[in-house]
Amino acid sequence: MAEYKLLLPSMGEGVMEATIITWLFNEGDNVKEDDSVVEIATDKVDSDVPTPASGKIVKILKQKDEVAKVGEAIAILEIEGEGGNTVSEEVKTETPVSTPDAETLKTIEEPLQTTASTEFSGDIYLSPLVKSIAQQENISETELKSIKGSGLEGRITKEDILAYVSNRGNQPVQKAAPVQVASTPQPVATSAPASTISVAAGDEIIPMDRMRKIIAENMVKAKQIAPHVTSFIETDVTNVVKWRAKNKDMFEKREGEKLTFMPIFVKAIVKAIQDFPMINVSINGDNIIKKKNINIGMATALPDGNLIVPVIKNADQLSLSGLAKAINDLAYRARNKKLRPEDTQGATYTISNVGSFGNLMGTPIIPQPQVAIMAIGAIVKKPAVLETKDGDVIAIRQLMFMSHSYDHRVVDGSLGGMMLKHVHDYLQNWDLNTEI
Repeated sequence: MAEYKLLLPSMGEGVMEATIITWLFNEGDNVKEDDSVVEIATDKVDSDVPTPASGKIVKILKQKDEVAKVGEAIAILEIEGEGGNTVSEEVKTETPVSTPDAETLKTIEEPLQTTASTEFSGDIYLSPLVKSIAQQENISETELKSIKGSGLEGRITKEDILAYVSNRGNQPVQKAAPVQVASTPQPVATSAPASTISVAAGDEIIPMDRMRKIIAENMVKAKQIAPHVTSFIETDVTNVVKWRAKNKDMFEKREGEKLTFMPIFVKAIVKAIQDFPMINVSINGDNIIKKKNINIGMATALPDGNLIVPVIKNADQLSLSGLAKAINDLAYRARNKKLRPEDTQGATYTISNVGSFGNLMGTPIIPQPQVAIMAIGAIVKKPAVLETKDGDVIAIRQLMFMSHSYDHRVVDGSLGGMMLKHVHDYLQNWDLNTEI
């Protein structure tokens, strides 16, 4: 028999650690290859970790609520093979483990072998890599406590501390950090100090769950980073409603999938982004990064009241049928906690369907590092004035409000407004003969 380490696999770009939610097996239990053995949570999504080999769980190394780094062993399995009682080999995951590059490790780790290490009290959580950087740069615990962490539950990430080091010693002139660092010049307060809140008899105090804390922090950061501007337009979607009514039964019978309005909206947004590619960008310091791929985030409400944004990757390469299938799949897996970490990463533009709650319009917050988001309101029958060859007439039409919130640092009113108008035109002039 041989012992092997079960590693925390790579979970996509920017995800360096995860919190153990619960183990699905106990020490001494036998597991089969591809069995989900533990549930984990990142700042993006909750997911399961499967075992790549069959065997018996000898020891669990990371307990519930503990944080593990990508590539770190979380359990030891005993499997068939040779190797005695030593952990001589590690089970390999399908996804390569993300680790710091060799140059970074060399500059951080080698000097530590010859210099005295800085001791920390333990009042602040530091990953081994962050602690190494702090020791090498002689950063005191007081300084560390002043750094606003962008990791899970406010933990300091490698990017946070490297950004601090690069600005260390400067005068208190606050410099905007690159978007992907996700740090802000001042500490973020997601709630008022407890002393200012009056709690009356009978009031119920409900602690935020982990996801709500993350949402709160991200929303505050997004508003602090981007100056929001919002444009509105009312669109006649009568043709869209007629087309869907005509095709939904046929589509469901043929594909086994529901045909909602969302793939139509996404199709129109994708076409408008192709018309105005400078809406599909991110900001990194003084640079604008123009995205090649069009990845549409889709704000999705969860049964517990929280919100998650799965991503339709390469939406411009999908047909209406392909969009319908992708949207249904992501929505189903989001509501049933089946999303993978990569399903929530890489969005370049986001849509939020506030109409699903009966709302006419909304002003959504732009998710960082994107620069725009569109909200779709409820479709309502209204009397409207139509121009005909015989003059103006009043008719009952299916009308819908759309709002477009954009980052005024790089998106001016002309660009934001024209983008919205093109989505409006595509929907209002929807061809009833469109094939799916």
